Amino acid sequence: MSKRKNKLKNNPVLVKVFAAAVQGIDATLITIEVNSTRGCMFYLVGLPDSAVKESHQRIISALQVNGYKMPTSNIVINMAPADIRKEGSAYDLPLAIGMLAANETIQSDKLDRYLLMGELSLDGSLQPIKGALPIAIKARELGFEGMILPQQNAREAAVVNNLTVYGVENLREVVEFFNGNQELAPTIVNTREEFYARQNTFDLDFADVKGQENVKRALEVAAAGGHNVLLIGSPGSGKSMLAKRLPSILPPLSLGESLETTKIHSVAGKLGKDGGLISIRPFRDPHHTISNVAMTGGGSFPQPGEISLAHNGVLFLDELPEFSRNVLEVLRQPLEDRKISISRVKCNVEYPASFMLVASMNPCPCGYYNHPTKPCVCSPGQVQKYLNRISGPLLDRIDLQIEVTPVPFEKMSDICPGEPSVVIRERVVRARQLQQERYAQVPGVYCNAQMNSKLLSLYARPDERGLALLKGAMTRLNLSARAYDRILKVARTIADLEGCESIQSAHLAEAIGYRNLDREDWAG
Repeated sequence: MSKRKNKLKNNPVLVKVFAAAVQGIDATLITIEVNSTRGCMFYLVGLPDSAVKESHQRIISALQVNGYKMPTSNIVINMAPADIRKEGSAYDLPLAIGMLAANETIQSDKLDRYLLMGELSLDGSLQPIKGALPIAIKARELGFEGMILPQQNAREAAVVNNLTVYGVENLREVVEFFNGNQELAPTIVNTREEFYARQNTFDLDFADVKGQENVKRALEVAAAGGHNVLLIGSPGSGKSMLAKRLPSILPPLSLGESLETTKIHSVAGKLGKDGGLISIRPFRDPHHTISNVAMTGGGSFPQPGEISLAHNGVLFLDELPEFSRNVLEVLRQPLEDRKISISRVKCNVEYPASFMLVASMNPCPCGYYNHPTKPCVCSPGQVQKYLNRISGPLLDRIDLQIEVTPVPFEKMSDICPGEPSVVIRERVVRARQLQQERYAQVPGVYCNAQMNSKLLSLYARPDERGLALLKGAMTRLNLSARAYDRILKVARTIADLEGCESIQSAHLAEAIGYRNLDREDWAG
């Protein structure tokens, strides 16, 4: 019997390897403790799910193919803390390395300096994982020297500074690295340079839009104040086309916003191989058949939903009345709180959900109510019933309601390009800067759409002439009470676009024009 075997027989070997578990959009450190003693049993404890338990078979195959022997001792592996559920296949690599270190195939002196994650194939190659970015942030926070993970996730994790990230393709590379026989090349990403270089690359531009000046103006106001928008118009009038161009005029993402957005997409596994920081505001347009869980997030293994994937960007709901009533109602709380809390029996997670809602709809079932040339075949009752599919409380959270009319032929055939997005964006950014300065002392408020009643009374007080205009409009157009605050918020944004300190009558008049659905006579 060799000296090593004698040593193993008499002295148990305890090795610690470090990994991480993703909870919500943050990571928690997982310590994988491997104890090797005399015997021939294998135990995996610490609340692992089926995917983690199956790692045993994958590890055996990966070790055999790469010429390593499976330890023949009694192995107990504990994944601490034992009260957190361990899910998925990303623990294969740290478990395999821990078993080899306990068998003394690997030198264990460097193990405490690195955090390891990765799924193993049967031939020992590594498959990509979800949530590499929050794990890398956690590794840096805890003072790890470096992180070893699959090559496909290396760019995503390398966004984090002061952390050496090694992307590997095979188990053998990791073993040779810890034994000092091979050096790994760190992945280096110039985060800031790449981030700022890609901020102005848009496929769609407002210059392509013919006519629709009033709608473009309304979307500019919405972008400047962070207001939610509802576009109402007949089929083919350009609602979707206009909505899809909205991200090109929104203010560019800051580094902090980008990091938070990228974390959510990383957890959801939406970044891909070339994933660095997200530099353009997200635009999500789910189909109207979407379920509650897909919209809000959750499931047995909680994942971010569409409203979280749209964080710091735009959530576009095309054909709003066709969405399930339950799906629309779950939007009410996130629109107000800008976060979504998901409570399940086994876990409770919170995802950020600060998005701008843009919705579009036909005015009636046939689609041609208020159309300039085509007659509507719906009765007034049908029109009203169609509009009633959207509840009052949800409509209450939409600041701008804009009618989109079809573009006449003269405008369509015009060869002159419209105003480009870059020019509109400059005006929007200037208005946003004014708002940031105004609300600098108010936590959680950074644009006009987030003003509460107290802030409205401070910053959005109309003068006597403006009040008279507002009173006349509310009486004449039979505007509902809910429209009052919305008109003031939008008027404040219009004033900011023009650089005015106070709200003028012209600003209020324009804001009143964006409340079409509040008119009692709108649907006949």
